[in-house]
Amino acid sequence: MSFLKKLRGGEKAEHYSDITLWVVLLFLLGFGMLMIYSASSYTAFNEYGNAAYYLQRQGIAAVLGLVAMVVVSYIPYHFWEKFALLGYFLSVVLILLVKTPLGVESHGARRWLKTGIPGFNLQPAEVSKVAMILFLAVLVCKMGSSVRRLKGFLVMLGAPLPIALMIWKITENLSSALIVMAISMVMIFVASPDYKKFIFLGLGVITAAVGLVLLIQNTTLLDGFRSERIRVWLDPESDVEDTGFQTIQALYAIGSGGIWGKGLGESMQKLSFLPESQNDMIFSIICEELGLFGAAAIIFLFVVLIWRMVIIANNAPDLFGAMLVVGVIGHIAVQAVLNIAVVTNTIPNTGISLPFISYGGSSVIFLLIEVGFVLSVARSIEFRD
Repeated sequence: MSFLKKLRGGEKAEHYSDITLWVVLLFLLGFGMLMIYSASSYTAFNEYGNAAYYLQRQGIAAVLGLVAMVVVSYIPYHFWEKFALLGYFLSVVLILLVKTPLGVESHGARRWLKTGIPGFNLQPAEVSKVAMILFLAVLVCKMGSSVRRLKGFLVMLGAPLPIALMIWKITENLSSALIVMAISMVMIFVASPDYKKFIFLGLGVITAAVGLVLLIQNTTLLDGFRSERIRVWLDPESDVEDTGFQTIQALYAIGSGGIWGKGLGESMQKLSFLPESQNDMIFSIICEELGLFGAAAIIFLFVVLIWRMVIIANNAPDLFGAMLVVGVIGHIAVQAVLNIAVVTNTIPNTGISLPFISYGGSSVIFLLIEVGFVLSVARSIEFRD
């Protein structure tokens, strides 16, 4: 992509603008709105007397997110460097506030904060993801070549750990904690060219995960809903009336869609059979209504979106800009892969939304802010006629 590089000479410099990224992003947002309405209209009408209840709320969040994205894209990305440490500690404060009267409980979990805006609550975990991307991008630049040594590697690995533990233990949101750590691992992986550490770390994590699964499967030493989720993951039909119900219904939706699907709006599982059909399980409704073809098309669009961001990262003017984009790539890629893996029962069920498509105001707003960072880096790339 030599045409993206800044050339020397008297030609007039122009800022790089990635039209493909814009088109894919807006399509994913628009498609998400369509699927949220399709997946939630029956439930929304029964519960609120308004079939477009979830669509309207998501639409407001998407508009706010797009405005924030455009504003952030026009702010030079180096402006945010000075707020990296502040963002880190702000995440800590917001997570702690969940345990105060400002905290909001929903679906048996206390993970949100009151904002004073009707119909909109703030999820501190989403703020933490953005803050961690910014903080680690600055930390990589500050550490320089020392990030390649074992001490630097451990510092980078330890930086997100307190935030991830707080998200897990205070807000009881293990999925977001794992995403924070996964974002960090992607950024560390790119920043450090010595991949041996990651091979050993990966083998250790896989060994520990397999050992935990075997322990839960063969003993009754571990209790709690997470161990129960692992048991259900291994055998969904063992508890079809309770913990395995959502997984079984999602698999029914995927299987019944076939190659071409039943048709948009024709899902049966969304008719009060599949819990959270507009949220974590929306990919199964996509499979049911649009079939394997529709599911593959959405996966392809995510690949294109990430590919365009990789191009921007490769041509960023400096390390900070590149790492900022890498963090956003890690967030979107990891969250999309984990959501699809959960829906297809490839990994144990946990609450992870599909980026830009699942219902969730905080999620879509902060994801779009992250894309604003990417666009800001893209605007700093110059080429000449």
